[in-house]
Amino acid sequence: QEFVTVLVRDPRTHKEDSWHSYIDYEIFIHTNSMCFTRKTSCVRRRFREFVWLRQRLQSNAVLIQLPDLPSKTPFFNMNNPHHVDHRRQGLQEFLEKILQDALLLSDSRLHLFLQTQLSPEDMEACVSGQTKYTVADAIHKFASLNRRFPIEDKEGKNGKNGTDSDSESSSSGLGPSDDSISCGCKASPASEES
Repeated sequence: QEFVTVLVRDPRTHKEDSWHSYIDYEIFIHTNSMCFTRKTSCVRRRFREFVWLRQRLQSNAVLIQLPDLPSKTPFFNMNNPHHVDHRRQGLQEFLEKILQDALLLSDSRLHLFLQTQLSPEDMEACVSGQTKYTVADAIHKFASLNRRFPIEDKEGKNGKNGTDSDSESSSSGLGPSDDSISCGCKASPASEES
């Protein structure tokens, strides 16, 4: 029996400058589905990236009525835990519904969104063949940077490329440096429900 478990959790506020802040959410995937390159993954995404994903999926699957995202209200207050959790729940429900549709599961953008930290622009470039790496390469590269074992962590420290920890992508174009990967992912989803 194939399964896909998705958890949207751990909202974090990030300050862009003195006027602008945003919240991103950890997306944890655990699956045995053959559709996925990696069976577990963990990335962080912000609301506007979910909006981009929904638009791209809708344009590629015109006949499917996609689920709605939680509404973007001008009254959203990122300091209000109820508002933040309501949005988190809505994002999780959105992904749960999308992951039940075989046609949507065939969209490479969805896999890059769920299993890499590539920006929307880099995901588009990858899917349209404008990069030196394939979708599978990008997912494997992200997974290798995101390993959680001591020996591999030690190897990762030797291979730092010195990019800023807030960078969206490294010079390779395969996502963030190992400095910015640590999204606090837990190996087992069973211990944490949100």
